[in-house]
Amino acid sequence: MTDLFWPGDQRAGDLMSDAAFLAAMVAVEDAWLAVLVDAGVAPAAARADLTAKVSAADTAVIAAGAEADGNPVIPLLSLLRDRAGGQTVRWLHRGLTSQDVIDTALMLCLRDSLSRVGSEIGMQTRILIRLVEAHHCAPMLAHTLTQPALPSTVGVKLANWLSGLLDAADTLAALPAPRVQAGGAAGTLAAPTELAGSPEDAIALSDALAATLGLAAASPWHTTRSIITGSGDALVTCCDAWGHIASDVTIGTRTEIGELTEAGGGRSSTMPHKINPVLSVLIRRAALAAPPLAATLHAASAASVDERADGGWHAEWATLRTLTRRTVVAAAQTSELLAGLVIDTERAAANLAAVGDLLAEQRLMTELTGRPARFGYTGATDLLVDAVLQRARHYLKEAT
Repeated sequence: MTDLFWPGDQRAGDLMSDAAFLAAMVAVEDAWLAVLVDAGVAPAAARADLTAKVSAADTAVIAAGAEADGNPVIPLLSLLRDRAGGQTVRWLHRGLTSQDVIDTALMLCLRDSLSRVGSEIGMQTRILIRLVEAHHCAPMLAHTLTQPALPSTVGVKLANWLSGLLDAADTLAALPAPRVQAGGAAGTLAAPTELAGSPEDAIALSDALAATLGLAAASPWHTTRSIITGSGDALVTCCDAWGHIASDVTIGTRTEIGELTEAGGGRSSTMPHKINPVLSVLIRRAALAAPPLAATLHAASAASVDERADGGWHAEWATLRTLTRRTVVAAAQTSELLAGLVIDTERAAANLAAVGDLLAEQRLMTELTGRPARFGYTGATDLLVDAVLQRARHYLKEAT
């Protein structure tokens, strides 16, 4: 894919692309047809490799045809029926509805995208562990409300980044597994029940579809959209964590601060002396844009009505695609940012020294306790950083 409006979009590759979504819809139809044949519902002659009958070259025709009926499944079915023939035409899509195909295809695309984000977070965690260990005790000025506050360490700042990253990883891990959707026209499994011969056998068909596609079995969720909103929230939480890192880097790279440097940097079109922290800027862009997209998913969920929604469901598709691709892009950019980040500990120490007296609070503590100042007034930083490192190592161990 290309997207001039979102520099870096190519990092997401085919994830959540038109081609991936089309392939996922075909995979759902192909798997359902195979399930019907394997269960003895459809004759063996109905079996066909539907994935060989459609390619990315068909995307434009299917997209154009989708407007007439409100979704891309119907023109896809027309194309498949034209190319399949025989018993396949009779049994294709039998017992499903268009929402079953689209929702299940979205789950397949989302599963692949979440896997990529999780891999990037694992890489970022390993990089940050190394950086924290390397700069654990390096002195640095802490700021609150943008102003000099107290002595701290580089290790504390990096551990704060790492902590946010681990929180995002926990949010991803808490997501329910992407699930199948096979409820039929009104979410009652009416047609599958008639096809299979009993309600129990209809549910078995749905479960078999889930197993074939590698998804979780589930009851119909046509107007219960928590899997969509929860996934959107998890993606935003990831962008939040990366946005925090990028925001700190953009400040640290300012010439007058000079504590952090992006590897490479970006050029200015008119000022050759500038080296812009472009990765950080683009990551911040994603963090700023992500929350409204998740809000749209919640609004769409709240607009669910009856047994199949009239617009709320339709609003999800492109919103989820945009949020997911942008999150994948930000994930890759953050990995690159951290891998090339240069930390100038000498400059950090000099900036701390240049501020002057920061120890008024320390003197007050001495007066209150009657004890002389200890620990350089950096408190429990060593223990706090070690706790985050321990948590990070445990996360990596559990993730393998």
